[in-house]
Order: sequence, then C-alpha cells, then structure tokens
Amino acid sequence: MYDLLLTNGRIVDGTGQTWFRAALGITRDVVTIIKGDASQVQAGRVIDVAGMVVCPGFIDMHSHSELKLMTEPEHQAKVRQGVTTEAIGMDGLSYAPISSPKLEHLLTYLAAINGTPPPDVRWSSVKEFLDILDGRAACNVAFMVPHAAIRIEAMGWEDRAPTPQELAHMQELARQGMQDGAFGFATGLTYPPGAYSDTDELVAVCQAISDLGGFYMTHARYTKGDQLLDPFREALEIGQRGGVPVHISHYHSPVDGMGERMIGLVDEGRNAGVDVTFDQYPYAAASTVLHSLLPYWVHAGGPAAALERIKQTETRERIGDSVNPMWGNTLDDYIFSHIGSDKNKEWEGRSLTDLADFQSKKMVDAICDLLIEENLEVAFVARTGNPTNIRTIVRHPAHMVGSDGVLTGEMPNPRTYGTFPFVLGQFAREEGLFPMEDAVRKMTALPAQRLGIQDRGILRDGMKADVVVFNPDTVEAKATFDDPKQYPVGINYVIVNGELVIDNGVHTGTLPGRALKSQ
Repeated sequence: MYDLLLTNGRIVDGTGQTWFRAALGITRDVVTIIKGDASQVQAGRVIDVAGMVVCPGFIDMHSHSELKLMTEPEHQAKVRQGVTTEAIGMDGLSYAPISSPKLEHLLTYLAAINGTPPPDVRWSSVKEFLDILDGRAACNVAFMVPHAAIRIEAMGWEDRAPTPQELAHMQELARQGMQDGAFGFATGLTYPPGAYSDTDELVAVCQAISDLGGFYMTHARYTKGDQLLDPFREALEIGQRGGVPVHISHYHSPVDGMGERMIGLVDEGRNAGVDVTFDQYPYAAASTVLHSLLPYWVHAGGPAAALERIKQTETRERIGDSVNPMWGNTLDDYIFSHIGSDKNKEWEGRSLTDLADFQSKKMVDAICDLLIEENLEVAFVARTGNPTNIRTIVRHPAHMVGSDGVLTGEMPNPRTYGTFPFVLGQFAREEGLFPMEDAVRKMTALPAQRLGIQDRGILRDGMKADVVVFNPDTVEAKATFDDPKQYPVGINYVIVNGELVIDNGVHTGTLPGRALKSQ
C-alpha cells in the first residue's frame, strides 16, 4: 500500500518528453509510476488530480535563501512556486567554510540580501552549515563553496593576488567543502573580495575540485574587456583550464541585441567541447546590495574599513560619479527594496534619485550617509533588464531557471515570489516560447543534471518523491514590481521527500527538506 496516490494526472516527467497519463504512488520518500487502471490501488490517501500536471519538484538554480531558511523555515515564497530544492552559496556570497570572527564580518557585509541567522546559531565548516539546515526547512538545499568565504579565510579582504601559500589554503578549503557535500565552486566577480581575484586564482581553485566532480558557477566579471562578451569568455576559459564544467549565473544583458550574441557564445563554447550551461530569471530587473555601487578599492580591508573610509570627504570626492551604473542606465531605475532600520523604511519602493533629491545631496553623499546609518544593510532592485534579450536567451536548450531570489525587505524583486509560475504561465502557455514539457525540464532534470543529483529531477520508479502538481491552464505569477510579495495561483500540491508541504494550496507547516550532498 502506498502512503499517497495521485490519480488521473498528466505526468510530465522532467525529461522534456511529451506528457503521459498515469498515477503516481509515493511510499515514504520514493515514487512509483502506475500505468493503467489505478482504481483498485490501495493508499493511505488518494488525491484526484484530473486536469493537472504532475511533475518533479522544481530546482532553483540560483537562490539566496540560506539564512532565511534558518529564520523562516516554512519558506513560503519558494515552496508555493513548486520549489523543492534551492541551490545556495550563489555569487560566491555565502558563509562556509570560514572561522569566527571572519564569519561575523561576512554576515555584516551580506545582511542586506541574506538577512542574519539566529543569534545563537553559528558554524565554521560546510558540514556544520549543512547540518543546521538538514531536516529543519521546507525544502532541500544544494550548496556551492563560495569564493568570498574561502578567500577571506585564506587572506582576509586584501586587494591583491594570493601568495602561493594562501592559494594552496584556498584550494584545500574548496576541496574540504566538496568533501563535506558541496556541489561546486561559486564566484561573484563584481563583488569584493572576489573582484580582487585574477583568472589564474580561479583556475587553480577549479583544478582543486575537478577530480571530485565539482563545477564552476559564476556571476561573471562584468567590468572585464568589452564589458559585454569578454566577462563570459573569461568564465569559459576558467572552466577549460580548470578542468571543470561551467555554469553562468543570471545570463543576461540589458544592452539591445545582446541576446543573440550571448547565445552564440554559448553555442560556440559547446561546439568546441566546453560543457557550459546557464540560468536566467524572467523578470527584467536585477537586485543586489547598495554598497556594490562603491568602487572595489573602497571595500579593501572589509566592512568596518569600508564604513570608516566612506566617512571621509576625500574618499567621497574620489568616488565621485563612479556610483552611476554601467551601460548608460540611471539611478532613477534603482529602487530601494530593503533598508535595515525602521527609521529609513519609508524609502523602500522609492529610487536612489528620490532620496538624493529629497535630501538635496550629491548622489555619492546620499549613498554613503545611508550605508553608514544602516551599517551597510541596504539593497535595491534595478529595473534595467531587457525583456527581448531575456526571451531570446531562455529558449536555448542549455538554459535552466534560477530565481536569484532575495528574501529581505518589503519591496523585493518579484522574481523572488514569481519566477517559476511566470515561466510556466507566461513564457510557456501565453507566449509559447517553448512547450510546457520543456519549461518543466528547465526546472527539474536539467538543473539536477548540472548539479549531479542522481535521484531527483525526473519522475521514474525509485526516484525521490519531490513532486509538484499544478494546473497548466491557470498557473500564474501574481508578483509585480509594485506588489511583489504575492503568492502564485495554480500550484496546488508540493511534496518534498514524500511529505505534503503544500496541500490543496495550504502550507502544512511540515519541514522535510534535506541538505543534499555531492559526496
């Protein structure tokens, strides 16, 4: 007898192949496909899902949820989208392996996008970090060794290349992180301290994890070369020289016409034998920390040094207009999404330009004063994306879905609450950019393949019971830029490791998520 039986649904198995009719049985945390008449099959509970799609649980290939999973473990924003596994450690901006007090500095640096952990919860190794999440959250996690953590542990916040001894230490930390269960190595090359690295450093770290099956995942160095394709050429070079596959995070450009050129670069790499994939979210906007607008040199020495530095008039004069964004965009389109203190909360949802104009300050002064007052805890949404480029890029077969969701603040990017239903409802059903089966593949089998997860991402006998049931006719994202914290509709059931987390649209409160491990 099965614990749970889903009957009369359309199975979309994750492979991209066309749907078929079958029942799905779940015993403990394992699935069985039941073809033919299932009316006499015994189960503890039977759910009739006629007219609905039954598919593998969605794997978010780019998430910033690690600390929010500790403080808000029900994880409503994501599991209500059908997300059953979160890839974390993204952009190299995460927290293990690292020792105290270096961890405390990193927590301060990233609080604007990741929040903070409970005051009595700390760790040092990847194993300890994953143990905190294992069995204590609504979804699974798959961790990437973050460049920031291992660089800070090996050499602090220094703006220079590592010594041979420091580089060897970084390699050792990366290998230990992989042996503790991480799936690869992630970088964020427009954020200090990762921005201080060179190509050779990153190649060396990749070489250290190559024999462990790791891959290289990168927020590319957007300042490099032509600032268009050269950042991604560097990513391919790192993977080739490092002997690892390459995955490019949030692959997009706001520059008109870049979609085709970016897809051409991927095809060129794959045709040359480079195992390169990428993720993208469907909303035409970015999100990040406000202090990322400051030049790299400001951050040398860490958060405390940066805060002291930006108090100085000469520092602000040197920064000048360099806080303005690349590619001709303006700060009118940079909207505060999260501000740490109640005193300045009123600016959430308003632009950086609004703040500077209201205070009658130069932009650099408005930014620096706010960062000082908030101890760096300020984030924004940049409404600078290019919808045409996004639609060009997401059709590529090497594309998978990653929300890049940031869970802090009252005005987050709507991608945090709407990415997966937007792809299903808007891109697949309404615009017909690809069949529904391919949309599911981009969220399930393909990210599982990239991560190297063997028992999830496809619905077949014996696979783990991470399952989503949605209505293909009504699934829809409700999150908007003006009202971003809205749950989607049309996603009726979400099952994680055999347990119902979303039951007929209601969160059950159960926390069956596991810390998945590569080794």
